[in-house]
Amino acid sequence: MSQINQSFRVSNVSSNSPNPSNSTHPYLHLLATYLKPQRKRVIMMAVLLLSGIGLQLWVPQLLRTFIDAIGKNTDQVVLSGIWPMGLFALAVLFVITAVVQQLVSVAATYTSESVAWTATNDLRADLSEHCMRLDMPFHNAHTPGEMIERIDGDVSALASFFSQFMIQIIGNGLLLLGVLALLLREEWRIGLVLAGFVILAMTLLIGLRRITIPWWEAERQAFAELWGFIEERLSGTEDIRSSGSVPYVLYRYYQLVRTTFRAAMKAGLGFNLTLNLTWIIFAIGTAAAFLLSALYYQQGALTLGAVYLVFTYATLLQQPVDRITRELEGFQQASASIGRIRSLFDLTPQINDGGPKTTDGSALSSVSHLPSATTVHFSNVSFAYTSKPSELVLKQIEFCLQPGRTLGLLGRTGSGKTTIARLLFRLYEVTEGAIRLDGADIRALALTELRDRVGMVTQDVQLFHATVRDNLTFFDPTISDAHILQVIDDLGLRSWHDGLAHGLDTELQSGNAGLSAGEAQLLAFTRVFLHNPRLVILDEATSRLDRATEQLIERAIDKLLADHSRTAIIIAHRLSTVQRADEIMILADGQILEHGERTTLASNPNSQFAQLLTVGMEQVLT
Repeated sequence: MSQINQSFRVSNVSSNSPNPSNSTHPYLHLLATYLKPQRKRVIMMAVLLLSGIGLQLWVPQLLRTFIDAIGKNTDQVVLSGIWPMGLFALAVLFVITAVVQQLVSVAATYTSESVAWTATNDLRADLSEHCMRLDMPFHNAHTPGEMIERIDGDVSALASFFSQFMIQIIGNGLLLLGVLALLLREEWRIGLVLAGFVILAMTLLIGLRRITIPWWEAERQAFAELWGFIEERLSGTEDIRSSGSVPYVLYRYYQLVRTTFRAAMKAGLGFNLTLNLTWIIFAIGTAAAFLLSALYYQQGALTLGAVYLVFTYATLLQQPVDRITRELEGFQQASASIGRIRSLFDLTPQINDGGPKTTDGSALSSVSHLPSATTVHFSNVSFAYTSKPSELVLKQIEFCLQPGRTLGLLGRTGSGKTTIARLLFRLYEVTEGAIRLDGADIRALALTELRDRVGMVTQDVQLFHATVRDNLTFFDPTISDAHILQVIDDLGLRSWHDGLAHGLDTELQSGNAGLSAGEAQLLAFTRVFLHNPRLVILDEATSRLDRATEQLIERAIDKLLADHSRTAIIIAHRLSTVQRADEIMILADGQILEHGERTTLASNPNSQFAQLLTVGMEQVLT
């Protein structure tokens, strides 16, 4: 699947047209990319659709022959000038043909839907994978609701495009040409008149399509913004209600609904305008065909069966044009969706995946051969979440944490503590300086290898709608239940496990529903042990727990850091949490205010840490 993703992205980058509506290359490449793995079913779908079109052309010929035979008061006919048969046999043949046509239509619909869902699911998976690889600034700028609409809504709009677009356009084009050819053979003057109306209708379709594509793009964007707003507000329902902000939220909701309504109305107006114009044109064309048929029938140039044939084909002409109109309407939506999908695929991560080399070019040992604990070195690190140097969150941070040592990181909210953790995971890239693990610049490490070395427990634990087992292992089936239970026992959490309704098979809800904050933290610690990282970051992991649960967590931390088997950084508001630390670092305004051995700083009455121990953090860090 990644090859499909890469192929599509390369096509996007190499395309000379920034707007998909200006070139057919993105569409054809998209079709080739996602339909190639299903080529057998696509061929079957094409055969079924084309067979159905052929039967549509043949059925009126059977009726025409039947009507002419009755008019001549004969019970014998010669079908297509070759096959003699009676009227009863002709009627049976007509019924069989009509039934086969319906069966072929059902089979074609089933096959096309199967092709569509397979293709869109593949594209949806590729797009999701690509977005998961994008940097945090991208995800901070786009709400989950907006991303759901862009990944699911935009891709779903391509279902018809994948399943039937090319085949329906080609097939109905052939049906159109077939009808006109048969009309020209029957009475060339009527055929020419109807051909003129077809050309007029198709010209209008092509012209209106260019106008309406931006309207469909605006509609898709409006829906994305609406769903993004709804997702954000639903996730913050408690805060909104408790703060009395419901009227304002509803007001904003009505504004977005109004905008979406106007965009949808405009896009729908474009489609209905196109559809109604073709109906009007063909109503006039059909009326003209009726008049000419009546005239030629009176003159004896057409038989009654031929008049019926002209009437049927004139009516049938509207069907392929109507289908082409609807396919082009779907194509307009697809054009807007493809443009938005391409804009996502064109985004590339600013944080490039490193390789198995250190910054000096030497080979880097694999994780399994590294020491159990990791050296952490921040070398003159500065960082800003924006491109403005004046908004630096960290300023020239310099420290080295030796293997097996524990660093207690203190500071007020906004001092840069959590930013250090994010930089260690390379969720963001340093603005200046370098971060090294065991001497290797983390930018030279593969991201998977880096994140294998580092584990983190935060105060906000993300749970998934899945079993406890899957939440602990992150859906890794290679981790056995025996290993999970051994880790739970090692952490002293057997009583927590035994309190679960169905043990490891207990179903959890997303968003931590059904678990207390303490239980979620216990689950997070078990995750870290199963991951077995070399560096552990505890980001205020005990700040919101009751005392009893905190004691369980403290024992888990002791076990986690036993025998200096791991290097650790403990970010804390509670001073009791850092009493196990070997070193203390205090941050203020993105800079190191104080750094040293915990015992040394605690015994120095002039140190910031000693004052914290005496009067509390909030009174000292001013």
